Amino acid sequence: MVAQPSRQTMSVDEWRELERTTCDAKHEYIDGQVYLMAGGSRSHNRISSNALRTLEDVLLGTRCNVYNSDMSVRLSKTRYTYPDVSVTCDERDQPTPDETEIQFPRIIVEVLSDSTEAYDRGRKFGYYRACPTIEEYVLVASKYQIVEVYGRTMQGWTVYHAYGPGDEIELTSIGVRFPLALLYRNAAVPEATDAVEGEV
Repeated sequence: MVAQPSRQTMSVDEWRELERTTCDAKHEYIDGQVYLMAGGSRSHNRISSNALRTLEDVLLGTRCNVYNSDMSVRLSKTRYTYPDVSVTCDERDQPTPDETEIQFPRIIVEVLSDSTEAYDRGRKFGYYRACPTIEEYVLVASKYQIVEVYGRTMQGWTVYHAYGPGDEIELTSIGVRFPLALLYRNAAVPEATDAVEGEV
């Protein structure tokens, strides 16, 4: 999803009321500023759906829950985002009828697009790094088949792995592995691109 500034300033409670009463749009909340979320391409949507399904399948029978971009993630008291996919394994985030926020995310998945890639790699990644419960950040390309996984250690965000066609992705924070190909099922995304060597 694409974040566009709406030039509104409001409190967290006002933002929550906006989200409760607005049926046809979502807004991220960052330090008092509200950002309207716009939809992505069909490939973006397919990859997001595949990621949700794949993670649900590999986590079946565990205490972890997987959510799509309809669920907001609380990064701090003043920052709430709508990742493409999020995973939480905290019992305090177990599904309830009225809860609309994840408070203890462990993994965040963002599907990249031309309009969001710089933000997802830069400022938004900074917001995610500042959230103490997030252990892995997954970036999924939508122009070609590359998945990048950033991981937190005791020394900070020091882990980085890039996966390509034929690889198995490993998410150590939840102890799972799965083929990269599952994320690109029916997404019409080529395996490679004509990018400059070393560019992902």
